[in-house]
Amino acid sequence: MESPTERDRKQARHAIGQFFAHPLASFRIIVGIWALLTLLGAVMALSSSPAPGTGVYQAFFRHLTFVAFGVVAFVLGLRVPFSRLRKAATPALAAAVVLLLLVLTPLGSDHGGAQRWLSAGPFTLQPVEIAKVALVFWGAHLLVSKEKVLHHWRHLLVPLIPVTLALCALLLAQPNLSGTVTLALITLGLLWFADAPKRLFAAILAGGVAGIVALALFASYRLARILSFLSPNPDASGSGYQAQQAQYALADGGWFGVGLGRGAAKWSYLPDVQNDFVFALVGEELGFAGCLVVLGLFGYLAVIGLRTAARVADPWVRLVAGTTTLLLVAQALINIGYVAGALPVTGVTLPLVSAGGTSLVVTMLQFGILAQAAREEPAARAFLAGLRKKGSGTVPA
Repeated sequence: MESPTERDRKQARHAIGQFFAHPLASFRIIVGIWALLTLLGAVMALSSSPAPGTGVYQAFFRHLTFVAFGVVAFVLGLRVPFSRLRKAATPALAAAVVLLLLVLTPLGSDHGGAQRWLSAGPFTLQPVEIAKVALVFWGAHLLVSKEKVLHHWRHLLVPLIPVTLALCALLLAQPNLSGTVTLALITLGLLWFADAPKRLFAAILAGGVAGIVALALFASYRLARILSFLSPNPDASGSGYQAQQAQYALADGGWFGVGLGRGAAKWSYLPDVQNDFVFALVGEELGFAGCLVVLGLFGYLAVIGLRTAARVADPWVRLVAGTTTLLLVAQALINIGYVAGALPVTGVTLPLVSAGGTSLVVTMLQFGILAQAAREEPAARAFLAGLRKKGSGTVPA
């Protein structure tokens, strides 16, 4: 006779098996990851608030404002049909180019020596985030439209590569090397999911590395970051300050952290901790366990997102889902990599966890698009069609 404990375990295993076997499992997992990362981002925004006093929660409430905008963006990404999103690809890319040009005019805002923002009252808009989504949509539309001639390199690379290079040139004029790297990743992702010849990627990567080296040599602050990263004894009071403070914060957290709100990094020891270095605060306050949760969520997002891209029938949706997954996960790995000291410091935020802004809103839009793609899986479509046939008329979450 089974003991109550064994029976409970079997029931739990059965329930878990049913969850993952459900036709909407991918959809539910993507929504769940989105919700958990959004919640973690809100908690860390509150935890990174300075000492009690006037306006202590100002940054937190600002973050919540962007979360509200982001939820709207998520719903739009989930509800607007892919046919309409594809039709908007070219206008969106044109709008992104115009916004990137406006940034370089007196309308652009300068922060920390970089002119990357457009001011709109109390808020700022970072056009590179819009350019990311626009390039994914437009690049996927272009490659799908030319599917029958993609075996010719000229059709495979033109005009995708020239347009990407033009966008990168506008970003480098700001300057914004991290944004340039993300656009390059998008283009590589589009070509990869379009089944471009593998030897092409070796040439592109070699050219990209050469370009990054050249850009570093011509900008002293970039060169200082790279040399600090490569040096066994980085300048702790200069170019290596942020990287070392981030590693100190991670080390202080130990296995389970010092507790929410108790981290010392936010007391100006680690500048911009709520944005580019929020993973260091996660490590300090939630410890190695908290870091593993974040890594696990993005790792699972990679698995589910790529599985969704492989299952959907529409080639445009497949390219968009695969490239969007690559972009989100790559940005997370770059951010975590430089916080942990495995990569040179750059300005890539941790999706949904870093403090809010244009990046947060656009990232939520991308999660909404991924969730909609998950509902396009054949099993999910059949399940939803069956519900509609029965007269439900609703889409379960």
